[in-house]
Amino acid sequence: MPEGRNASPTARLNRSSSTPLWRQLAHDLRSRLDRGEFTRGLPGELELGLYYSVSRHTVREALRQLRAEGVISTGRGRRPRLTAPDSVIAQPTGIAYSLFASAEACGFVQTSVVRVLTVRADGVIAPRLGLEESTPLVHLERLRLADGRPLALDRVWLPASIGEPLLDVDFRRTSLYEELARTGIAVTGGLETVRAVIPSRAEHDALGLQPPQAVFSVERTGTSSGVPIEWRHTLIRADRFTLTSTLNPGPGGAERPSGDIPASALTPSFG
Repeated sequence: MPEGRNASPTARLNRSSSTPLWRQLAHDLRSRLDRGEFTRGLPGELELGLYYSVSRHTVREALRQLRAEGVISTGRGRRPRLTAPDSVIAQPTGIAYSLFASAEACGFVQTSVVRVLTVRADGVIAPRLGLEESTPLVHLERLRLADGRPLALDRVWLPASIGEPLLDVDFRRTSLYEELARTGIAVTGGLETVRAVIPSRAEHDALGLQPPQAVFSVERTGTSSGVPIEWRHTLIRADRFTLTSTLNPGPGGAERPSGDIPASALTPSFG
């Protein structure tokens, strides 16, 4: 086995343990990667199976877990390799952005698994769009993938009067904003709130995470010419997404000289 043929495995797989073999294998490979082994890439599935005396299915499950964690990347016809440290989507704040476009701009192939696309009323969401509780809404839920690996779990609601033309769209390889633009509607602004949350177990599984990993929770009200047209809740893997901001001078127009910090800036206030 490359980089390990002359050495014993760092952790033997315990076949009497209640922990699945694939999970033990993933842990052992992760540990070896952390120690700097496999700099030229992991061995293939067959070689890993022979080395650890496990089935190819067990190897594939272990690699799938490492891939979901962002530890390795794989592709058809190439050996698994360490994920490049810069393979993260860096998103500037303060602009109306499309996650699809941001992922593509960073070189990722963005695809989606559509989980829900339907029309229904929602008495909680409709008022957030300034609508009566009984107003029909188009609801779209997608698992967003970047290079085939889970990136985000995205849930969007649109007034049916706007969203119904999208019910026949194949969202596996397109952007919601792009499809809205085809109908003559552009998302031009809105309000977005980002915070860290621990997702549910089902959401952990969908995103390929191990509990209790935190994610970005993004709540957005998108507007078109000032009119709310979408409410969105997106859970984004924090290991694959960053937010960046440009810092402008504060009130007064100029940066305050170093060391000249008012006492009020050091004292918490409540208003």
